[in-house]
Amino acid sequence: MNDYSTLALLFAVGSMAGFINVNAGGGSTLTLPTLIFLGLDSALANGTNRVAILMQNIFAVSSFRKEKVHQFKESFRLSLFTLPGAVLGAFISIQISDMWFQRILATVMIGIVLSMFIPGSKADYQDAVSQSKRRWLIYPALLLIGFYGGFLQVGVGFLFMASLYHILQISLVHVNMHKVFIILIYTVPSLIVFSVTGNVHWGFGLSLAVGNSFGAWWGAKASVKGGEKLIRYVLAVAILIMAVKLLGVF
Repeated sequence: MNDYSTLALLFAVGSMAGFINVNAGGGSTLTLPTLIFLGLDSALANGTNRVAILMQNIFAVSSFRKEKVHQFKESFRLSLFTLPGAVLGAFISIQISDMWFQRILATVMIGIVLSMFIPGSKADYQDAVSQSKRRWLIYPALLLIGFYGGFLQVGVGFLFMASLYHILQISLVHVNMHKVFIILIYTVPSLIVFSVTGNVHWGFGLSLAVGNSFGAWWGAKASVKGGEKLIRYVLAVAILIMAVKLLGVF
């Protein structure tokens, strides 16, 4: 492929991934194989993908803010619990292959999509938070998800959505609002780890980031305007595609 074809491919794939990531998760199942197809090894592709993830979530947070859907103080507080796990996960990912747990991940993804369609409480956001007796579980959950995100990233959005949705009992729009902010924060130290160890291709990463940012900007707007119905359908399709891919069906 020539340089222009590579740039066009990265932008197109990044745009789709950014939209999917904001509304559900699993966009990295598109971007990582693309980077590997372009000649990067798995570790380098894993690190390069973090450049796009970082820029994607900067634009997503900005878009949610323009739509007047934000709680920065709470989002930042939640994100702090992901940082230790994210740094540790990034260091380990440089040393250990991730292939051994992909089939387990596929099973988890199917479970998540089924759980998201179980009817929940109709209480509003503030009531749900104040009435939750298991809210403390979000903190160990965030630590573990941060580790996974630092290690692999693929599908981490699903895990954040399931935890925030079921433990905090908040709407899917607010789930996505918190999710993009949290991922933005923990991506910074994990990207630093990949960068200082030479596992980032900045040219590909920045090209992919342009597409991810474009998709994320419109994905956040669609999330707010389309509400829970749109998010549920995007989430279901994204998870099932990822699960089938990980199971080796195609």
